[in-house]
Amino acid sequence: MNSITKKKTRVSDYLLYVLIYASAAISILLLVGIVGYVFVRGIGNINWQFLTTVPSTIKGTFGIAGNIVNTLYIVIITLLIATPIGVGSAVYLNEYAKPGKVVTIIEFTTEVLSGIPSIIFGLFGMVFFGTTCGFGYSILTGAFTLTIMVLPLITRNTQEALKTVPETYRSGALGMGATKWYMIRTILLPSAMPGIITGIILAVGRIVGESAALLFTAGSGYLLPKAGAGIFKKILESGGTLTIQLYLCMSKAQYGEAFGIALVLLVIVLGINMLTKYLSTKFDVSNRP
Repeated sequence: MNSITKKKTRVSDYLLYVLIYASAAISILLLVGIVGYVFVRGIGNINWQFLTTVPSTIKGTFGIAGNIVNTLYIVIITLLIATPIGVGSAVYLNEYAKPGKVVTIIEFTTEVLSGIPSIIFGLFGMVFFGTTCGFGYSILTGAFTLTIMVLPLITRNTQEALKTVPETYRSGALGMGATKWYMIRTILLPSAMPGIITGIILAVGRIVGESAALLFTAGSGYLLPKAGAGIFKKILESGGTLTIQLYLCMSKAQYGEAFGIALVLLVIVLGINMLTKYLSTKFDVSNRP
């Protein structure tokens, strides 16, 4: 009989090791290949004019400044609406609602909502927010539509983050005389903050990368907002994001500009992932002295 220190290694174990490392290598190679190809094709089209101007037939320029601003508008408005609703819903489901059929139905509905194709959200947003509510093709219509899309993501991530907080934190705070809301506000939410922030930033990544829903709702406008009151009026105007402009460039066979936009999107997505890791570590209470 082999001892623990001299345990015989079977051929199947070696085979599994090889398959595991091969899978990891393939994943890395795919990422490097995609990023490298987009970088090589797009880097030559990126310059200061590309990033700070808008398309102009008269001036003969092509830029994505308007699309970058439109993307920021939609990200900010969507998060301002979706974050409090999503976090509040998760707190209610996890801390206040009694386990039962109602909670099960709500959680099931949330999961189903997260699996609906984005094109259907776009169709609904166009009909309800755009036509029925009268917002038309506008940044506000796109933001309302994306709010529905990212709400399940924020809610479920917040729920899972709250579930990771030890039950002793709750019982200890309540045992010391703290109210339930005070306990949630000062203990649970700070402890679950890394998971909540991760959900929010993942939602930002989905907003930045969305195209189908916005094509039906936000339109394809590329002009910069006017100074003064125009900054606020911009939300009621058509505004195409970076992904919409990428789609339009590909449909017009403007491949150089399309790869330039794709490179900008890749940089934004990589930045979002790095920011997620940094903030999750910073707000992790277990890492604090």
